[in-house]
Amino acid sequence: MPMSDQFKKRLDPMLPEIADHFGTPFHIYDEAGIFDTGERLKRAFSGIDNFREYFAVKALPNPSILKIIQKMGFGFDCSSIPELQLCRHIGARGEDILFSSNNTTPAEFSAALADGGCILNLDDISLVPKVPDFPEMISFRYNPGEKRTGNTIIGIPAEAKYGVAHDQLIPAYAKAMERGAKRFGIHAMMASNELAHSYMVDTAQMLLNAAARIGNALKIRFESINIGGGFGIPYTPDDQPLDLETMATEMIGRFASFREQNDYIPTLAMESGRYMTGPHGVLVTRVINRKEIYRTHIGVDASMSALMRPGIYGAYHHITKQGEDMDTATQIVDVVGSLCENNDKFAVQRTLPVLNENDLIYIHDTGAHGHAMGFTYNGRLRPKELLLGVDGSVELIRREETAEDYFSTLRYTPDVLLTDADRCSLAN
Repeated sequence: MPMSDQFKKRLDPMLPEIADHFGTPFHIYDEAGIFDTGERLKRAFSGIDNFREYFAVKALPNPSILKIIQKMGFGFDCSSIPELQLCRHIGARGEDILFSSNNTTPAEFSAALADGGCILNLDDISLVPKVPDFPEMISFRYNPGEKRTGNTIIGIPAEAKYGVAHDQLIPAYAKAMERGAKRFGIHAMMASNELAHSYMVDTAQMLLNAAARIGNALKIRFESINIGGGFGIPYTPDDQPLDLETMATEMIGRFASFREQNDYIPTLAMESGRYMTGPHGVLVTRVINRKEIYRTHIGVDASMSALMRPGIYGAYHHITKQGEDMDTATQIVDVVGSLCENNDKFAVQRTLPVLNENDLIYIHDTGAHGHAMGFTYNGRLRPKELLLGVDGSVELIRREETAEDYFSTLRYTPDVLLTDADRCSLAN
């Protein structure tokens, strides 16, 4: 959604000074806003003992942000070795980390289970014999197949690459028990950017039903029901936000019913990334050019390499002008970067305040899947990241990439493999 009034109130007056000091473009994140969202999440689900959020590290993999998440008592959802390393670097260990990957390599399993371990969430029944030193606590990711209509971004589960099929669930847990598993969780990731709270409640109920079915068949109890991530944020001013409190109340009721029917109650876990940090970040960029041809193009000093969502799949990100007066004159424009690609556009035929060279603009909701999804095509490098602290300070938390970074992988020890055919050719 458009940046909060409080975020804008704190940031807007100081933005010219920040831009002059650090240079543009940059992503800047609001520490106070992230804290507020986390505390709201904890209040909403306080009716479930030991509720825990595992922040999806892929959304914003910056140690300074992860430390804010850690202060709230949350854990981390990882799916790669570098993400594991990031979390362990700030002191996360053991069941502070949920490792949920797919097409997982032996090296990834070894890394996940080393250095304090993690909660291992397996994506496939075939992975059970591949896990070294099988842990006592295990979870499986459930894919219900045709039994459930997919969220528009996630798609139809039966066509997805993720998860254990419905008929494989009981055999999967049985195989895990044979390898020594004694504690159990179940997980599903059925949505992405979902604003309908009922969809998430249905996901919780689906997992509770699966836990009851597996539990009755194998005489086991589930410690944790993990509904995954997917909580949406309203990217456009007209979108209605997710009704978190109603969703929580309904989920708590479903868990209470499960206890009545099964004589125990698991805890609830989730992996919100976008919901936690998305609205609390903006990409600040400066207008560097106005091009008047068949339409007006506003050229800025950021490119799609800093925020790929609008260019790659047409996602809407709200744009406002620093110090914008709501009564100011407007103009229909395209806001564009410098990449040699015609889809390098942050907005297409958008009504915005009249923008001139040197104006600063906010591109909203970049606190998740913004910098993290950046790339270096065309030699356009990723920008710096800043943090607006609760105390009003502004701190550099990641420098911008440089040409030195870009060329670093071209410095390597020469290594040439000669095949048997090559050797024969050389010998002759």
